[in-house]
Amino acid sequence: MKENYFNYFTEVEDHFQKARGSGLFLLSPIDWALIEAWKNAGTPLEAVLRGIDQAFEKWRKRPAKARIHMVNSLAYCAQAVAAEAQAIAAGVPAKTPAEAPFPIETVRAYVKRNAATLRQAGHEDLAVSLEALDLDALFGDLEQMEQRLTAIEEKMIARLRAAMSDEALFEARRSFDQDLKAYRSKMSADQLAMLEKQFLERKLLQTAGLPRLSLFYLQS
Repeated sequence: MKENYFNYFTEVEDHFQKARGSGLFLLSPIDWALIEAWKNAGTPLEAVLRGIDQAFEKWRKRPAKARIHMVNSLAYCAQAVAAEAQAIAAGVPAKTPAEAPFPIETVRAYVKRNAATLRQAGHEDLAVSLEALDLDALFGDLEQMEQRLTAIEEKMIARLRAAMSDEALFEARRSFDQDLKAYRSKMSADQLAMLEKQFLERKLLQTAGLPRLSLFYLQS
């Protein structure tokens, strides 16, 4: 895999905190869902980092009386990130990501731990699917490994969603709407739909106490 972006989440979190310049700042569930939406859409990490910088630069240029409230969500940067992603797609060079920051032993432990959690939760078939992966062979092609893990994760999420009650779905969507209310005007309909999907999936897994299987979460 020529490009490695398995530090995607950590890089975005750290960059936003530094750009905000107020010390430790905990990202919200909406923020994490937005990062995941960018990652799943193939938005280059460089575009996200550039977009954060551009959004804060624009914010700091506003009159002092218009900067009473701090930027408290990554959603504020959504338009700038989209613009930077378009610029990179048009040929503006992006930085080359670093190599994968984990050895195969770490991957084995991660897969084993997740399989045990799935088995304990009653998802024996998914645990078996994880354990059946030829990690030695796949480690030479991390992109293919990620695709295999994502396929199992998608099956797990689909199962949880099918079992979700209408009331639970309503409450999750209401929470999403409330958290994002102040930033809706800064996002397109497609961005909102993708973000809602990621937010609901994270909610499902957290409620069920089940892990993410993607390599993006290996070091989280």
